Amino acid sequence: MTTTREWKVDLVLTEDDGTTRACAKLATDDGTITGYGTAHCSPQDVDVPRIGDELAAARAMRSVARQLMREADSDLEAVGAGPGGPPGPGYGWPYTTP
Repeated sequence: MTTTREWKVDLVLTEDDGTTRACAKLATDDGTITGYGTAHCSPQDVDVPRIGDELAAARAMRSVARQLMREADSDLEAVGAGPGGPPGPGYGWPYTTP
């Protein structure tokens, strides 16, 4: 049986005097995870707002991803599949770096 879930990410960017701030909110079935990120334009750099947006947004989403991974780790441990639990049947997917 196939199950489909849809989680939405709301990302708000604000820029003020060379500083870009991002707030990312992931709405899941169980609640909301919020992450924040900032980017600062150095005075000697060319001001390209898009770069600040990209950096701040990526940092906010990375914060959300870290929090979501901590929740997944906690849930795995609760069913005995975490690092502190007994060897199990191998729940979840292994984490690999690209």
